[in-house]
Amino acid sequence: MDSSKEVSVEIFPYIRVYKDGTFDRLAGFEIAPPGLDPKTRVESKDVLIFPDTGISARIYRPSSAFAAKKLPLVIYFHGGAFIIATIADPKYHASLNALVAESNAIVVSVDYRRVPEHPFPAAYDDSWAALQWIASEEARCEPWLRDHADFDRLFLVGDSGGANMSHHLAMRLRDDILGERVKLSGIGMIQPYFWGETPIGGEVADPGRKALVDSWWRFVCVSDKGCDDPLINPFADGSPGVEGLACGKVLVIVSEKDILRDRGRLYYEKLVESGGAVAAEFMEIEGEDHVFHIFDPSCEKAKRLFKRMASFVNSDGDDHNKENAE
Repeated sequence: MDSSKEVSVEIFPYIRVYKDGTFDRLAGFEIAPPGLDPKTRVESKDVLIFPDTGISARIYRPSSAFAAKKLPLVIYFHGGAFIIATIADPKYHASLNALVAESNAIVVSVDYRRVPEHPFPAAYDDSWAALQWIASEEARCEPWLRDHADFDRLFLVGDSGGANMSHHLAMRLRDDILGERVKLSGIGMIQPYFWGETPIGGEVADPGRKALVDSWWRFVCVSDKGCDDPLINPFADGSPGVEGLACGKVLVIVSEKDILRDRGRLYYEKLVESGGAVAAEFMEIEGEDHVFHIFDPSCEKAKRLFKRMASFVNSDGDDHNKENAE
């Protein structure tokens, strides 16, 4: 960090941009290597998916993966407001070790490109490319996926911005020929990053945090629609909503103290109102804020979150429109 340079803009708590065009990320730059986690006995490795763009993924397998039975396959998209964090972030690495151990699933965590080096829609393009890779012969020949993953039990899971992208991927699958080859069993959304120009719910009484989140989105997405751009507000005018979402079920998890909570609840309610074939589930974690489970994956409420997601990816999804608070 160079204190002598003049600051152009600071997007707290993520990034500081200088007038010469350089920038410093303020968080999410630590690195944890893949390997065997001694606590959970989950093993991980990094694979390069697309050499042209440098997009890689970290694949996780639980200790039980050596059994003959194939396991659910989860494609995971991390959060970070599209600005910070990677698949190697120690906090994400620890939380995914915990999730994999609890869910007994194979997880592929995708390392998409971030703003500002790679303007939108790079992150969405990379996530779509990861789905194309999953449908390819190359992915099916990858040793861990070939030996342990059940491609017929495929889930998208993400937190914050990653949950946002999971929604858009499922909507794109609805209309794309790739949807004929990629069949999603479900989507797990943890504290999804949706927003809007007009405040709703708890946002009305919290103009400070509303303005803060406004600044995050306007930094990453240059749009004349602002926070009503379809990428961030699926229910704004001109947005496709959730009709025809290409998956069998959706679990939305929010946190009581999270400023994004009401957007996640709205998403769940819109799914229920749509009357479609998608089974909708909702969970609210009391007394916690945004991505608390990433900061402390060993706390009891994080463990309950992981258990709920584990149940989601391992169940048949017969229950429609189920919600609870914990």
